[in-house]
Amino acid sequence: MDTMLNTVREFFTSHSPSLIAAGLILVAGWLGARLCAALVRRATLRATEQPTLAAFVGRMVSMGVMALAVIAALAKLGVNTTSMAAVLAAAGLAVGLALQGSLANFAAGVMIMIFRPFSVGDCVEAGGVMGTVEEVQVFATTLRTGDNRAIIVGNAAVTGGSITNYSAKNTRRVDIVVGICYSDDIGRAKAVLALVLEEDSRVLDEPAPTIGVVELADSSGNFVVRPWVKRDDYWGVYFDTHERVKLAMNWRRFIEASLQPDGRT
Repeated sequence: MDTMLNTVREFFTSHSPSLIAAGLILVAGWLGARLCAALVRRATLRATEQPTLAAFVGRMVSMGVMALAVIAALAKLGVNTTSMAAVLAAAGLAVGLALQGSLANFAAGVMIMIFRPFSVGDCVEAGGVMGTVEEVQVFATTLRTGDNRAIIVGNAAVTGGSITNYSAKNTRRVDIVVGICYSDDIGRAKAVLALVLEEDSRVLDEPAPTIGVVELADSSGNFVVRPWVKRDDYWGVYFDTHERVKLAMNWRRFIEASLQPDGRT
Protein backbone atom coordinates (compact mmCIF):
# COMPACT_ATOMS: atom_id res chain seq x y z
CA MET A 1 0.00 0.00 0.00
CA ASP A 2 2.82 2.37 0.91
CA THR A 3 4.58 1.50 -2.31
CA MET A 4 1.49 2.42 -4.35
CA LEU A 5 1.08 5.71 -2.51
CA ASN A 6 4.73 6.51 -3.06
CA THR A 7 4.38 5.73 -6.76
CA VAL A 8 1.35 7.98 -7.06
CA ARG A 9 3.10 10.73 -5.10
CA GLU A 10 6.17 10.52 -7.29
CA PHE A 11 4.03 10.59 -10.44
CA PHE A 12 2.17 13.74 -9.43
CA THR A 13 5.39 15.32 -8.17
CA SER A 14 7.25 14.70 -11.41
CA HIS A 15 4.32 15.51 -13.69
CA SER A 16 2.73 18.29 -11.69
CA PRO A 17 3.78 21.05 -14.12
CA SER A 18 2.28 19.13 -17.04
CA LEU A 19 -0.88 18.35 -15.09
CA ILE A 20 -1.31 21.96 -14.05
CA ALA A 21 -0.70 23.14 -17.62
CA ALA A 22 -3.18 20.58 -18.99
CA GLY A 23 -5.77 21.66 -16.41
CA LEU A 24 -5.25 25.31 -17.32
CA ILE A 25 -5.63 24.43 -21.00
CA LEU A 26 -8.93 22.67 -20.30
CA VAL A 27 -10.23 25.59 -18.23
CA ALA A 28 -9.12 28.07 -20.90
CA GLY A 29 -10.69 25.88 -23.57
CA TRP A 30 -13.99 25.72 -21.67
CA LEU A 31 -14.06 29.49 -21.22
CA GLY A 32 -13.02 30.03 -24.83
CA ALA A 33 -15.68 27.64 -26.06
CA ARG A 34 -18.38 29.52 -24.17
CA LEU A 35 -17.11 32.89 -25.41
CA CYS A 36 -16.77 31.79 -29.04
CA ALA A 37 -20.18 30.11 -28.97
CA ALA A 38 -21.80 33.26 -27.59
CA LEU A 39 -20.13 35.49 -30.19
CA VAL A 40 -20.99 33.19 -33.08
CA ARG A 41 -24.54 32.72 -31.82
CA ARG A 42 -25.06 36.49 -31.55
CA ALA A 43 -23.57 37.13 -34.99
CA THR A 44 -25.65 34.37 -36.60
CA LEU A 45 -28.83 35.62 -34.95
CA ARG A 46 -28.15 39.15 -36.12
CA ALA A 47 -27.48 37.97 -39.69
CA THR A 48 -30.33 35.46 -40.06
CA GLU A 49 -32.84 36.25 -37.28
CA GLN A 50 -33.18 32.49 -36.80
CA PRO A 51 -32.75 31.43 -33.13
CA THR A 52 -32.67 27.74 -34.04
CA LEU A 53 -29.80 28.15 -36.47
CA ALA A 54 -27.93 30.48 -34.09
CA ALA A 55 -28.16 27.95 -31.24
CA PHE A 56 -27.10 25.07 -33.47
CA VAL A 57 -24.06 26.89 -34.90
CA GLY A 58 -23.05 28.10 -31.43
CA ARG A 59 -23.21 24.55 -30.10
CA MET A 60 -21.08 23.23 -32.96
CA VAL A 61 -18.46 25.94 -32.40
CA SER A 62 -18.39 25.18 -28.68
CA MET A 63 -17.85 21.48 -29.32
CA GLY A 64 -15.08 22.20 -31.82
CA VAL A 65 -13.18 24.49 -29.44
CA MET A 66 -13.47 21.97 -26.60
CA ALA A 67 -12.19 19.17 -28.83
CA LEU A 68 -9.12 21.25 -29.68
CA ALA A 69 -8.59 22.03 -25.98
CA VAL A 70 -8.75 18.33 -25.04
CA ILE A 71 -6.22 17.41 -27.74
CA ALA A 72 -3.91 20.22 -26.62
CA ALA A 73 -4.17 19.10 -22.98
CA LEU A 74 -3.37 15.48 -23.88
CA ALA A 75 -0.40 16.63 -25.93
CA LYS A 76 0.83 18.60 -22.91
CA LEU A 77 0.71 15.40 -20.86
CA GLY A 78 2.91 13.67 -23.40
CA VAL A 79 0.20 11.67 -25.12
CA ASN A 80 0.81 11.07 -28.83
CA THR A 81 -2.12 12.92 -30.39
CA THR A 82 -1.18 12.16 -33.99
CA SER A 83 -2.88 8.78 -33.96
CA MET A 84 -5.80 10.26 -32.03
CA ALA A 85 -6.25 12.96 -34.66
CA ALA A 86 -6.19 10.31 -37.36
CA VAL A 87 -8.85 8.29 -35.54
CA LEU A 88 -11.02 11.38 -35.08
CA ALA A 89 -10.59 12.27 -38.74
CA ALA A 90 -11.60 8.77 -39.81
CA ALA A 91 -14.57 8.84 -37.45
CA GLY A 92 -15.58 12.23 -38.77
CA LEU A 93 -15.39 10.96 -42.35
CA ALA A 94 -17.52 7.93 -41.50
CA VAL A 95 -20.11 10.05 -39.75
CA GLY A 96 -20.11 12.53 -42.64
CA LEU A 97 -20.75 9.76 -45.17
CA ALA A 98 -23.51 8.31 -43.02
CA LEU A 99 -25.18 11.67 -42.55
CA GLN A 100 -24.51 13.19 -45.96
CA GLY A 101 -28.23 13.63 -46.60
CA SER A 102 -28.71 15.40 -43.28
CA LEU A 103 -25.61 17.52 -43.85
CA ALA A 104 -26.92 18.52 -47.27
CA ASN A 105 -30.22 19.55 -45.68
CA PHE A 106 -28.33 21.48 -43.02
CA ALA A 107 -26.21 23.32 -45.58
CA ALA A 108 -29.33 24.12 -47.62
CA GLY A 109 -31.10 25.34 -44.47
CA VAL A 110 -28.21 27.69 -43.72
CA MET A 111 -28.40 29.06 -47.27
CA ILE A 112 -32.17 29.59 -46.98
CA MET A 113 -31.79 31.46 -43.69
CA ILE A 114 -28.97 33.64 -45.01
CA PHE A 115 -30.31 34.52 -48.47
CA ARG A 116 -34.03 34.35 -47.53
CA PRO A 117 -35.69 33.43 -50.84
CA PHE A 118 -38.92 33.28 -48.84
CA SER A 119 -40.22 34.01 -45.37
CA VAL A 120 -42.81 32.48 -43.06
CA GLY A 121 -46.27 33.28 -44.44
CA ASP A 122 -45.20 33.40 -48.11
CA CYS A 123 -46.95 31.26 -50.70
CA VAL A 124 -44.24 29.36 -52.56
CA GLU A 125 -43.72 26.46 -54.90
CA ALA A 126 -40.53 24.54 -54.07
CA GLY A 127 -39.39 20.95 -53.91
CA GLY A 128 -42.36 19.90 -56.03
CA VAL A 129 -44.83 21.24 -53.44
CA MET A 130 -46.94 24.39 -53.40
CA GLY A 131 -48.14 25.91 -50.13
CA THR A 132 -47.74 28.58 -47.47
CA VAL A 133 -44.50 28.53 -45.50
CA GLU A 134 -45.24 27.76 -41.85
CA GLU A 135 -41.77 27.09 -40.46
CA VAL A 136 -38.17 27.11 -41.65
CA GLN A 137 -35.93 24.82 -39.61
CA VAL A 138 -32.27 23.88 -39.96
CA PHE A 139 -33.00 20.62 -41.79
CA ALA A 140 -36.50 21.02 -43.25
CA THR A 141 -39.19 23.51 -44.24
CA THR A 142 -42.86 23.01 -43.39
CA LEU A 143 -45.47 24.06 -45.96
CA ARG A 144 -49.24 24.19 -45.49
CA THR A 145 -51.22 23.31 -48.62
CA GLY A 146 -54.50 24.83 -49.70
CA ASP A 147 -56.45 21.91 -48.25
CA ASN A 148 -54.68 22.38 -44.88
CA ARG A 149 -52.14 19.58 -45.09
CA ALA A 150 -48.71 20.06 -43.53
CA ILE A 151 -45.89 18.91 -45.79
CA ILE A 152 -42.33 18.76 -44.50
CA VAL A 153 -39.77 19.18 -47.28
CA GLY A 154 -36.03 18.63 -46.82
CA ASN A 155 -34.13 21.85 -47.38
CA ALA A 156 -31.88 20.16 -49.95
CA ALA A 157 -34.98 19.45 -52.07
CA VAL A 158 -36.14 23.06 -51.62
CA THR A 159 -32.89 24.58 -52.88
CA GLY A 160 -32.21 21.78 -55.39
CA GLY A 161 -34.61 23.27 -57.95
CA SER A 162 -36.35 26.51 -58.79
CA ILE A 163 -38.29 28.37 -56.09
CA THR A 164 -41.41 30.31 -57.08
CA ASN A 165 -42.43 32.88 -54.48
CA TYR A 166 -45.96 34.10 -55.19
CA SER A 167 -45.82 36.54 -52.27
CA ALA A 168 -42.59 38.30 -53.20
CA LYS A 169 -44.30 41.17 -55.08
CA ASN A 170 -47.16 43.42 -54.01
CA THR A 171 -49.06 43.01 -57.28
CA ARG A 172 -49.89 40.06 -59.51
CA ARG A 173 -51.37 39.60 -62.96
CA VAL A 174 -54.50 37.48 -63.33
CA ASP A 175 -54.53 35.45 -66.56
CA ILE A 176 -57.96 34.43 -67.84
CA VAL A 177 -58.92 32.96 -71.22
CA VAL A 178 -62.44 33.69 -72.56
CA GLY A 179 -63.81 32.03 -75.70
CA ILE A 180 -66.48 33.49 -78.01
CA CYS A 181 -68.26 32.06 -81.02
CA TYR A 182 -67.00 32.97 -84.48
CA SER A 183 -70.40 34.53 -85.17
CA ASP A 184 -69.98 36.97 -82.24
CA ASP A 185 -68.74 40.49 -82.82
CA ILE A 186 -65.16 40.81 -81.58
CA GLY A 187 -65.47 44.55 -80.89
CA ARG A 188 -68.56 44.15 -78.74
CA ALA A 189 -67.09 41.18 -76.87
CA LYS A 190 -63.97 43.18 -76.14
CA ALA A 191 -66.06 46.09 -74.88
CA VAL A 192 -67.99 43.77 -72.55
CA LEU A 193 -64.77 42.36 -71.14
CA ALA A 194 -63.37 45.85 -70.58
CA LEU A 195 -66.59 46.90 -68.81
CA VAL A 196 -66.38 43.89 -66.48
CA LEU A 197 -62.88 44.90 -65.44
CA GLU A 198 -63.80 48.57 -65.05
CA GLU A 199 -66.62 47.71 -62.65
CA ASP A 200 -64.28 45.78 -60.34
CA SER A 201 -62.62 48.20 -57.94
CA ARG A 202 -59.93 45.65 -57.14
CA VAL A 203 -58.50 45.83 -60.66
CA LEU A 204 -55.61 48.30 -60.79
CA ASP A 205 -55.44 51.12 -63.32
CA GLU A 206 -51.65 50.79 -63.52
CA PRO A 207 -50.45 48.59 -65.05
CA ALA A 208 -53.42 48.72 -67.40
CA PRO A 209 -55.32 45.49 -68.08
CA THR A 210 -54.65 43.66 -71.33
CA ILE A 211 -57.50 42.33 -73.48
CA GLY A 212 -56.76 40.76 -76.85
CA VAL A 213 -57.39 37.80 -79.14
CA VAL A 214 -54.82 35.17 -78.29
CA GLU A 215 -55.98 32.13 -80.27
CA LEU A 216 -58.29 31.09 -83.10
CA ALA A 217 -59.36 27.66 -81.94
CA ASP A 218 -61.46 25.08 -83.77
CA SER A 219 -64.81 26.28 -82.42
CA SER A 220 -64.07 29.62 -80.77
CA GLY A 221 -61.99 32.73 -80.84
CA ASN A 222 -60.19 33.04 -77.53
CA PHE A 223 -59.53 36.28 -75.71
CA VAL A 224 -56.88 36.66 -73.07
CA VAL A 225 -57.92 38.91 -70.18
CA ARG A 226 -55.05 40.06 -67.96
CA PRO A 227 -55.91 42.50 -65.17
CA TRP A 228 -53.39 43.50 -62.49
CA VAL A 229 -54.45 43.27 -58.85
CA LYS A 230 -52.99 43.47 -55.38
CA ARG A 231 -51.43 40.25 -54.18
CA ASP A 232 -54.16 39.48 -51.63
CA ASP A 233 -56.94 40.06 -54.20
CA TYR A 234 -55.62 37.55 -56.74
CA TRP A 235 -57.95 34.60 -56.16
CA GLY A 236 -60.99 36.76 -55.46
CA VAL A 237 -60.59 38.58 -58.77
CA TYR A 238 -59.77 35.34 -60.57
CA PHE A 239 -62.98 33.59 -59.54
CA ASP A 240 -65.25 36.65 -59.69
CA THR A 241 -64.07 37.70 -63.14
CA HIS A 242 -64.93 34.30 -64.60
CA GLU A 243 -68.43 34.55 -63.15
CA ARG A 244 -68.99 38.16 -64.19
CA VAL A 245 -67.77 37.54 -67.73
CA LYS A 246 -70.18 34.61 -68.10
CA LEU A 247 -73.10 36.67 -66.80
CA ALA A 248 -72.15 39.65 -68.95
CA MET A 249 -71.89 37.53 -72.09
CA ASN A 250 -75.32 35.99 -71.49
CA TRP A 251 -76.85 39.44 -70.89
CA ARG A 252 -75.23 40.81 -74.06
CA ARG A 253 -76.70 38.01 -76.15
CA PHE A 254 -80.14 38.65 -74.60
CA ILE A 255 -79.95 42.36 -75.51
CA GLU A 256 -78.80 41.61 -79.06
CA ALA A 257 -81.61 39.08 -79.53
CA SER A 258 -84.22 41.56 -78.31
CA LEU A 259 -83.05 44.17 -80.83
CA GLN A 260 -83.40 42.02 -83.95
CA PRO A 261 -84.97 43.87 -86.95
CA ASP A 262 -87.93 41.52 -87.10
CA GLY A 263 -88.93 42.76 -83.62
CA ARG A 264 -88.67 39.39 -81.94
CA THR A 265 -87.70 39.43 -78.26
